[in-house]
Amino acid sequence: QVQLVESGGGLVQPGGSLRLSCAASGISFRVNTMAWYRQVPGKQREMVARITTGGSTNYTDSVEGRFTISRDNAKNTVSLQMDSLKPEDTAVYYCNSRNIWSRRDYWGQGTQVTVSS
Repeated sequence: QVQLVESGGGLVQPGGSLRLSCAASGISFRVNTMAWYRQVPGKQREMVARITTGGSTNYTDSVEGRFTISRDNAKNTVSLQMDSLKPEDTAVYYCNSRNIWSRRDYWGQGTQVTVSS
């Protein structure tokens, strides 16, 4: 059974930091590209950050320089360090895995991040 379990969301003031973590089980973690997406009500889910099996990263423009994605293949975890948070970062954040061979996607249940004073 595949599980992606996010943690670390919450309420933070503008300019603050949060670290999201995603623990994966039931997948061959090393052959999965891992990513974080976010979604606000009424809008499409958007990719925030992605890390390949080789460790290459890419980010959506709005978070470049503020967010950092990392992975630990020994622990089957992927993290998202979010600094200098802005109110527009408020969303439900989802962990995503994609197998590089089968292209099969899995999603976590989401964790709420709220940036507000």
